[in-house]
Amino acid sequence: MRQDLMEDIRAVQGKRILVIGDMVADIYLDGRISRISREAPVLVLEQAGEKIVAGGAANVANNVATMGGEVYAAGILGRDAGAEGLIAILEKNGVHTEGLVQDDERPTVSKTRIIAGGRATVSQQIVRIDKESKEPVSGQTEELLLGYIDSILPEMEGIVLSDYGAGTITGRVQEHLISYARAHDIPSIVDSRYDIRRFRGIKYVKQNDSELAAAVERELPDLQSLCEAGKELLEVLAAEGVLVTRGEQGMSLFERNGDITHVPVTDRSEVFDVSGAGDTCVSAVILSLAAGVPPRRAAELSNYASGIAVRKLGTSTVSAEELLKILEK
Repeated sequence: MRQDLMEDIRAVQGKRILVIGDMVADIYLDGRISRISREAPVLVLEQAGEKIVAGGAANVANNVATMGGEVYAAGILGRDAGAEGLIAILEKNGVHTEGLVQDDERPTVSKTRIIAGGRATVSQQIVRIDKESKEPVSGQTEELLLGYIDSILPEMEGIVLSDYGAGTITGRVQEHLISYARAHDIPSIVDSRYDIRRFRGIKYVKQNDSELAAAVERELPDLQSLCEAGKELLEVLAAEGVLVTRGEQGMSLFERNGDITHVPVTDRSEVFDVSGAGDTCVSAVILSLAAGVPPRRAAELSNYASGIAVRKLGTSTVSAEELLKILEK
């Protein structure tokens, strides 16, 4: 029994967290194979169901909420079914959605997966359709976003920047949040897939091993090279900590004081789906840091949370109750 981590889970309850970034609607269209089309050699599907799941920053917000945090979501949505679905999902989990600015000129970022199956066949994804605007965020939308952020920042105990490359976190938004977190000693963490080096001054950084390799522009074939890269990114960003997720190898935490902590996988049982596990990791870390938990234990707790997430199909959330249950074993 990990009594220390169980106490940490209780300590994070009610922590006020701002989650800002690219809100993604993961849409699943389920179809039953009907016949082959006369128009082209392709399957004709009869739609059997449609489901919207929170992805990207919305998944981070959902996970923070189910783990017990009080979440304030900030991002940009369109005025479409994807936006309606995301708002409904987040509000169901108690997330504050007033900071989700709806822009008539931009669609909600969405990833639509077409799933095909039949009576005698296993359902599987046959195509994915992505939709997002490539245009910069308008000045008006940016001002609305900044206005909301300023209205709630004095109450926040932790900040997450979730960057999936869709442009929500503009240069002004980034600089404002990083400066505020530093000036007011608020824990902040960024998870960025494509341009982590732009977030200099952020307190904590989450990357997976392939993202770290891209950030330092070289391959990382062994533990020594990974450690060198982790320390390099820590220095480049002037961060307090860099947490690198390494799949079946667990996690590695690099801290400014020179400490390096390797956290092994907690449970090597079957992995069903890694989708969204990084979001779960970030959620557990920011809640822990907001509660004053030392970075090493924050990494350990996030490791347990991620271990639960990968044993679920699709993008999913992890609850405080699930964490307590697994720690009791």
